[in-house]
Amino acid sequence: MSAKIYLNIGREKSLKRKHPWVFSKAISKIKGKPLSGETVDILDAKGNWLACGAYSEQSQIRVRVWSFDQNQTIDRNFFLQKLSNAQSRRDYFIAEGELTGYRLIAGESDGMPGVTIDVYDNIIVCQLLSAGADYQRHIIVDCLKELYPDYYIYERSDVDVRKKEGLELVTGWLTEPAPSPEVIINEHGIKILVNVETGHKTGFYLDQRIARLTAGSYAKDKAVLNCFSYTGTFALHCAANGAKSVTNVDVSETALNLAQRNLEINDLGNAPVEHVKQDVFKLLR
Repeated sequence: MSAKIYLNIGREKSLKRKHPWVFSKAISKIKGKPLSGETVDILDAKGNWLACGAYSEQSQIRVRVWSFDQNQTIDRNFFLQKLSNAQSRRDYFIAEGELTGYRLIAGESDGMPGVTIDVYDNIIVCQLLSAGADYQRHIIVDCLKELYPDYYIYERSDVDVRKKEGLELVTGWLTEPAPSPEVIINEHGIKILVNVETGHKTGFYLDQRIARLTAGSYAKDKAVLNCFSYTGTFALHCAANGAKSVTNVDVSETALNLAQRNLEINDLGNAPVEHVKQDVFKLLR
């Protein structure tokens, strides 16, 4: 039987609006002794069931909701369904943009709080950032292996927010290692090199895809300054769309070297793109 979290009077309102977090100050009492990450029932002050979620004994976000359906069991089938549904919701824009890099799971918006899962060609990268996500890690990874049997899986749970959940930082392969941590993804006709072990975030800024595409649409015959350019992916879209010139500025020589490689794999090695290794703030002053 699941432990039960009872809320203070009036603190059920956000849950009734389907807000997926319960903060520590909202809790009146706990019946049972839940382990960190374990699934608990959430009840209002009168004992009415509201939701079930993952308990975190150290975080100020004491419970993160898995489900508002009392008939829902948080088991392997639950996570299989969440992953399958998320993939189905993305299939249209994946096909439209000919994408081989995309975000499969974006935490609460996909009903999996604390979980980020990104796909980079044949490598899947997981971030498990909450106690509940970490508690369910074996089931989540097992579901990924079933749904994506030909993919390699790498974990990038190396974000400091895990410490607030009482968790250590974790990185490493969850399947046999891929031949290389570096992979090429396609994005609206542009090829991009991603290193899942050393790249920012889970390897790359997938969430900027539309911004990159939009920047390219304005770039024809323009002089473009790309500050904090990282691996130069905004520059790729601009150069491919006829920019008069593009200047990448970044403090990291490694990132700028990768930016040049990105140009070359897109046959843009002779495009009018300059790389400047500088601190952007100092340069602009």
